[in-house]
Amino acid sequence: VQLVESGGGSVQPGGSLKLSCVASRIIYDGCKMRWYRQVPGKERELVSSIGNDGLIMYGDFVRGRFTTSQDTTVNTVYLQMDNLHTDDTAVYYCAAATYVPHGSGTQCKVTIWGQGTQVTV
Repeated sequence: VQLVESGGGSVQPGGSLKLSCVASRIIYDGCKMRWYRQVPGKERELVSSIGNDGLIMYGDFVRGRFTTSQDTTVNTVYLQMDNLHTDDTAVYYCAAATYVPHGSGTQCKVTIWGQGTQVTV
């Protein structure tokens, strides 16, 4: 197992959860670590992304409610989710992006997925 997620569960609207994703070192040293979520019948959508340059991005629906962070000493990325809404209910996946060949160079592409953790609001 290369990505191990934890922290999912059930919470009331307005509540909080914190997800964790532990990666093996070789994976953690890729280009980005990301959180995605998926609702049955819908496409998987990007929740947050944190690059090895420290750049952080969020999906538009986050609107300041979620915070992603990392602890490089333990190869772990976190997703703190506050003020959860019922439409945040989904399976949340941790993903690792690594550099893969692309044309004459490389691109940063998600290559490894965690098993997912259910969040129910």
